[in-house]
Amino acid sequence: MTEEQSASPRRRTTPLQEQICDRLRRLIRDGRMPAGSRAPSLRALATELGVSRGTVVAAYDRLIGEGYLAARGTAGTFVAEPGATGATGATGAAGSPTRRPRIATLPPLDRPRVPAEHAAVSHRLRTSPAGGHASGALPLQLGLPALDAFPRKVWARLSAHHARHSISLMKPDPAGLPRLREALVAYLHRSRGVEATARQVFVVAGYEAGLSLTIQALGLGGDAAVIEDPGYPPVAMVLARWGMTDCPVRVDADGLVTDHLKEAPDNARLAVVTPSHHSPLCMSLSLERRLALLQWANERQAWIVEDDYDGEYRYAGPPLPALKSLDRDDRVLYAGTLSKVLYPGLRLAYLVVPASLVDRFEQVLQPWPSAGCPSLLQEVAADFMERGHFARHIKRMRTLYGVRRSWLEAALAPYAAFGLRHQPQRGGLHLTIGLPDGADDRDCASRAREAGLAVLALSSWCRGRTGLTGLLASFTNIGSPDAAHEYVARLAAAVRPVGAFGPLPMRGSR
Repeated sequence: MTEEQSASPRRRTTPLQEQICDRLRRLIRDGRMPAGSRAPSLRALATELGVSRGTVVAAYDRLIGEGYLAARGTAGTFVAEPGATGATGATGAAGSPTRRPRIATLPPLDRPRVPAEHAAVSHRLRTSPAGGHASGALPLQLGLPALDAFPRKVWARLSAHHARHSISLMKPDPAGLPRLREALVAYLHRSRGVEATARQVFVVAGYEAGLSLTIQALGLGGDAAVIEDPGYPPVAMVLARWGMTDCPVRVDADGLVTDHLKEAPDNARLAVVTPSHHSPLCMSLSLERRLALLQWANERQAWIVEDDYDGEYRYAGPPLPALKSLDRDDRVLYAGTLSKVLYPGLRLAYLVVPASLVDRFEQVLQPWPSAGCPSLLQEVAADFMERGHFARHIKRMRTLYGVRRSWLEAALAPYAAFGLRHQPQRGGLHLTIGLPDGADDRDCASRAREAGLAVLALSSWCRGRTGLTGLLASFTNIGSPDAAHEYVARLAAAVRPVGAFGPLPMRGSR
């Protein structure tokens, strides 16, 4: 490395590991560390920068997970080759001219227009495979955090404090409580690599409300949108509510197959994706495809909604940076939620929009303040984040979910030979369970529900794709190893009539 490349990162206040990652990312994207070149050795770089070897190890591990570097055993660490991780694409993206969004080409603002089938779509949203259950957490139910681990006392104390102040009972700012928006900016910068100002953050009452706000603000009603196949069912339903046509694009082990984007119609001006943690298959979008998706959006002057649900929970390596952190042309709107981290009844989500769109979103929200969340909840959430409770809660949950995930994996292991195999996943809050040959996953899910298990059929998340089957089962609210074994035994018994099972294993057999 040259003196310019290796200047000590200690001059900044950003964590050393992150400074090293940022420096190496820039060198790779700019082509100064070309694909196939050897990265500095751990010891040499640590000595050169005056940091510990462990700090460099952590930085390299993160860059390997992101696809910038590749480890080759005793040969060392190298910049990822083209095609394997997209290092060439990264260089190309860096060398291309930056174009700002052409706001002047957007259609005039108008009031929300809800199609006549709004009532029917709302009913489908409530009863979709991704929907919840009014009775509380059911065994293996998706979409819920660990309700037994929620810090109720802390939340209740903060709620009681703010309930005594009348300002907390007033109607909220349409864009969200300024203090909460500031807290979200700090959190996203620290944990997801997203750079924004508080004015770019809009607090909304749930992810669907944020997606609707985006469609309205960008004037996308009647256009087409790229969605993942399979993908989160409510996305297509919200698009339909606004008269949009969905264009399903297949996913594989590296996420959205971006080569298929060229098949999207000319009026496809939006893509809704889950790049850090695909819903529901849990893979991450590769670096090469992230860059290809950004290039597609820039060339089309289209927009990307990045749904970063469950992005905090990754069990092999650190959480991947958000797609938004790679967005040089301001085409990405970042969507996150606190509800799936804390509790579903909170209904508190947020959007981070490009700076060039802030005025437009604020203008849309003036006659449409209902997108927001009650002031009292926003005040409590802001305190919860500012006082460090949120960061501590996520850290505890990451450990707890790792344990509960292992319980479900262990309970499934004896049934692997009988067709119930879970797919390896690096993150997320559920497992995808394969079924015996010939089994109909919707029939299996129906039988499981009759047995009191809230598993979902994978095929019900598909739009046009066929032949993809399995069951989706959450581990977040499994209370013990015994409970995990009980649930899996009930699941196996429910699936057995439609699969090629022999005698079921007894508890503890391998």
